[in-house]
Amino acid sequence: MTTRDPIIRIRQLTRRFGAHTVLDRLDLDIERGSFVALLGRSGSGKSTLLRTLSGLDEAPAGTVDVPDKRAVAFQEPRLVPWKTVEENLALGLRKPDARAVIAAALNEVGVGHRLHAWPLTLSGGEAQRVALARALVRDPKVWLLDEPFAALDALTRIQMQRLIAHVWKAHEATVLLVTHDVDEALLLADRVLVLEHGRIGSDIDIALPRPRVSTDPAFAALRDRLLATLGVPAEAHA
Repeated sequence: MTTRDPIIRIRQLTRRFGAHTVLDRLDLDIERGSFVALLGRSGSGKSTLLRTLSGLDEAPAGTVDVPDKRAVAFQEPRLVPWKTVEENLALGLRKPDARAVIAAALNEVGVGHRLHAWPLTLSGGEAQRVALARALVRDPKVWLLDEPFAALDALTRIQMQRLIAHVWKAHEATVLLVTHDVDEALLLADRVLVLEHGRIGSDIDIALPRPRVSTDPAFAALRDRLLATLGVPAEAHA
């Protein structure tokens, strides 16, 4: 359940690369327990914002308050190829019951049988499941997802979308998902943000009941609204 208590708070965040301003005095609150999708045209600053929230990039101007217990998942699983799945999940994990925690996380995401596998033997979907399990074992308060399903085939992508929805509900986490896929944003999120000219140009609550289907007229209307915001004319997606 969401509350009015923001777990992420951004004020006047500005990021420049040379003469180009990517994020321009951006203000944003994200409520605890919410699932937020971030859309925007290519180059709008989505990944820059996510990298700043993850701590991979500094915030030279403005303030960014985000919990230390956060996990990041990218389009590439980024598994260490010379370590087994279990060894990848154990990296930096300091828990007395680490082996049991790792096994439980892999079972939760459906790849418990790959505990001793090498990363290069995993399918794309299995590798992304392992990447999610690697985040799960650290019990993050915030999940930062940068197009983690973009490289997957259509069927595997649907399975992964359902998996992340399950993880969000089961662990009462806060999720910020960067995606180019409008339907994915509407299927998963309860709030969709559109980044425009370095600021939040649109902020839309998604009140559709779950589970959602793209054939729902209300879903289609929101899709059209978001596509128009992203500069896609109606005749191009009718």
